[in-house]
Amino acid sequence: MKIHEHQAKDLFSRYGIPVPKGEVATTPAEAGQAVRKLGGRAVIKAQVHAGGRGKGGGIKVVQSPEEALEFAAGLLGKNLVTPQTDAQGVPVSRLLVEEVADISRELYLAITVDRGRCLPAMLVSKSGGMDIEQVAATDPDAIHAEPIDPVLGFLPYQARRLADKLDLKNGAAGMAAQIMSGMYQLFVQQDCSLVEINPLAVTTGGELIAVDAKVDLEDDALFRHPDAQGLADPSQENELEARAAALDVAYVKLDGNVGCLVNGAGLAMATMDVISTVGAAPANFLDVGGGASVEKVAGAVAIILSDPDVDRMLVNIFGGILRCDIAAQGIVQAYKNTGSSLPLAVRMLGTNVDEGKTILRESGLDVTFAGTMLEAAEAISKVR
Repeated sequence: MKIHEHQAKDLFSRYGIPVPKGEVATTPAEAGQAVRKLGGRAVIKAQVHAGGRGKGGGIKVVQSPEEALEFAAGLLGKNLVTPQTDAQGVPVSRLLVEEVADISRELYLAITVDRGRCLPAMLVSKSGGMDIEQVAATDPDAIHAEPIDPVLGFLPYQARRLADKLDLKNGAAGMAAQIMSGMYQLFVQQDCSLVEINPLAVTTGGELIAVDAKVDLEDDALFRHPDAQGLADPSQENELEARAAALDVAYVKLDGNVGCLVNGAGLAMATMDVISTVGAAPANFLDVGGGASVEKVAGAVAIILSDPDVDRMLVNIFGGILRCDIAAQGIVQAYKNTGSSLPLAVRMLGTNVDEGKTILRESGLDVTFAGTMLEAAEAISKVR
């Protein structure tokens, strides 16, 4: 689960990570008042779940409360388009108004999961303020990593080694070690998948301060953090993905036109691969789950049919806990409720497969049955 920058900085403060003074504003008047409190000069940042805000015009240093009013009025209630959003952008409903840091250097710090080692890893780079993906692609040696043994935790010698990679000495190295330690404690205690500071500013006075903050919370661990539920902002999510999450269905919107209904994450990924192999493009990843009811299947199919990019469907069900007849009933119910007539190719195997096929065959839907995934993908790719 993504959270906003101001929420991440609240967490930073709890773990001893220094952040600039600031306030959240939801109206232009509040933004102007916040700038006045900060001495008449501040940086205003749109609070959205997307990077590249500066490139999209979502960040500005203002020199007066009046300039803040004007800038805030042009952002609030509008959609911000950045390099990390689609063409529609994401809505801006709040702003972070902060004091301007006197920066001499910008560094990069992050902790995430090293999936190769199956361990947390602390990442640092002297190339702060840049897209870290671009740095990794053009100058991978500029990024330094320390794998962290979860039994031992983040050790002092690792912090010293990374501080040295950042050319931090004496007091600055000590401050960096404290920040890294706080990041690790935050990462572990709040069940994060990412804690990132980009940039970590070295001020002209030699202080370190987290000018930006990004924290992603692990969805599967949220049950352990009921207080974190209030940090979610559904307005920043894809509408279809939000509907699927409410239904407890694993769904990811993609760019294709073939809607996919599958049970099982591995089967869903294989299905998307086969669709791509025949020259078509999946519109979504969807795992309806093993124990889905008729209503849950119907809800999942309705989400797929609600996607304006979808003009055909592929169903790949291996009946086990989810029986084929249950899946078929849900599909028919969704088509009936939505009034859709989109063609679908169906590959069903397993429990009650004959009953499931009969339900679909007698439904009046435009159904093509297939014996294999490849046959189903080829059939749906030929639909015109």
